[in-house]
Amino acid sequence: MKPIVIIKTGDTLPEIYEVYKDFEHWISKGLRVSHEKTIVLDATKQFDLPDPENIAGGVIAGSHAMVTENLDWSLNIESWVLKMIDAGQPLLGICYGHQLIAKALGGKVDYHPKGMELGTVQVQMNPNAGTDPLFKDLPGDFDVHVSHSQSVAELPPGAMLLAGNGFERHHAFRIQDSAWGVQFHPEYSESIMKAYITQTARHYKEIEPVESDLLEKVAPTPYAALVLERFGCLALSP
Repeated sequence: MKPIVIIKTGDTLPEIYEVYKDFEHWISKGLRVSHEKTIVLDATKQFDLPDPENIAGGVIAGSHAMVTENLDWSLNIESWVLKMIDAGQPLLGICYGHQLIAKALGGKVDYHPKGMELGTVQVQMNPNAGTDPLFKDLPGDFDVHVSHSQSVAELPPGAMLLAGNGFERHHAFRIQDSAWGVQFHPEYSESIMKAYITQTARHYKEIEPVESDLLEKVAPTPYAALVLERFGCLALSP
């Protein structure tokens, strides 16, 4: 069986890695597929990304880099995204990956004018989500974990909006029938979210005063996790 490839776009913070490992481990666990059905490629070090026909699907992970930096390895992933879309292969972008898919297809990415969105927040489903393979039958509002400074400022042409909230309009979208972007982190556990809040407060003075409040509001996100699990099932379906 062809594998799902997890495209690694950077490392988590050392303090978080020591306890919880890294993005690819959380995504692999969240896909709920056996270990041999996933492979991990670090796109920051390996420019030779797989032919879409040789994989079952792809997940582009989050990163501490910024999409607008236009780093060489990031531009290389953009080219690969276009190949995946043309081939109709299942593709999911998470946070950085979400923004990268949007940019590759003609959308706009920039720093959010209101600053960082961090912690557990609610998103609201768009009516379009009612028939979407990953979002159908989810509640109208559900909790998600977030940690981002940049956002998709404009969706790419032809994108279908699936979810958003008062802070972030474009929390989830779909392109054609097989590519999705989610700004939130379906792979984060409550513990990982709390660790990110704590570490972010140490590096950003504007977060420090609200750290306790953000930690108190961290909650389970089972429906966000279900989106990632459903993607795994869809990618590996016959």
